[in-house]
Amino acid sequence: MAKTSLRSLLARVGLDWFILALLAMIGLARIWPEPGVQEGPLSLSALANYGVSLIFFFYGLRLNFSQLRAGLRNYRLHLVIHLTTFIVFPAVVLTARSFLMTPDTTLLWLGIYYVAALPSTVSSSVVMVSIAEGNIPAAIFNASISSLIGVFITPLWMSFLLASRGGEYDLSSVIGKLTLQVIAPVVLGLLLNRRLGWFAEKNRTALRYFDQVVILLIVYTAFCESFTLNLFRDYSVGDLLALAGLMLGLFFLIFGFVTLVSRLLTFNREDRITALFCGSKKSLVQGSVMANVLFPGSLAGVALLPIMMYHALQLIVASILAQAMAHRQRKASETVQQRV
Repeated sequence: MAKTSLRSLLARVGLDWFILALLAMIGLARIWPEPGVQEGPLSLSALANYGVSLIFFFYGLRLNFSQLRAGLRNYRLHLVIHLTTFIVFPAVVLTARSFLMTPDTTLLWLGIYYVAALPSTVSSSVVMVSIAEGNIPAAIFNASISSLIGVFITPLWMSFLLASRGGEYDLSSVIGKLTLQVIAPVVLGLLLNRRLGWFAEKNRTALRYFDQVVILLIVYTAFCESFTLNLFRDYSVGDLLALAGLMLGLFFLIFGFVTLVSRLLTFNREDRITALFCGSKKSLVQGSVMANVLFPGSLAGVALLPIMMYHALQLIVASILAQAMAHRQRKASETVQQRV
């Protein structure tokens, strides 16, 4: 009974086993980094890369052409979501970076900028839109398209900062690697949707757990590299709390921006909810995948820290907001019925 009550409480505030497992992976990497830094075709990092391709193959299996065609009609909603995700987010962070970044926090700001450049997340966006009773088909369409666009836009945005750091950054090579690892499996899955789509739908829960296990593996190996090279030695608890505050502030700033734009464009309630949750969220899956391609192994852990923090905070806050929106809508419906 106590376990059930605890699980219910954690779920109500947006926490689940996955967020706790992410923290556990960081702790494990700190005390036992050796397995994560080994190399070879059957190393943990190699297995994580194989798992990533499977994640996006199964993701493609769940898509179908009719859903994509149906989603094209609501172009104003799509523009708000994708312009916010890929233009407004990076612009806000670049502006704040000019005033707040110090020489000691350069790597963390690289990670924050990485968060801003990432696409929207798929699963949690759709779940939150569903809880808040928004436009679910539009959420599925926009979250799916965002993931595909991100393969090209995110490396382009990152090229500005990574190239300025003085290292070699081959944009075409990065996009080529991501195309092979992300786009190709998605396309293959999409082509096999008619024959095998039922398998992905039937095993949706098991596949979600598979996704999460692969992400945990990526996080573990990335932090093993960073801890081995002592990249976190200069960061205090105060720095991490400040990072959490920045991530929370970024979420609410974008949420407020999308709210204002949605009202100016007179979106109905369902579209406004979809714009809010798809436009304000960022993908830990894509962040984990791209970090292995964009950053040297030693930097991946530092780069992943802000997106992990943003992921946890967006789940907690978005869950509370989505449930509040649903409750408000039910109350409004009850009031209308009583008047009738």
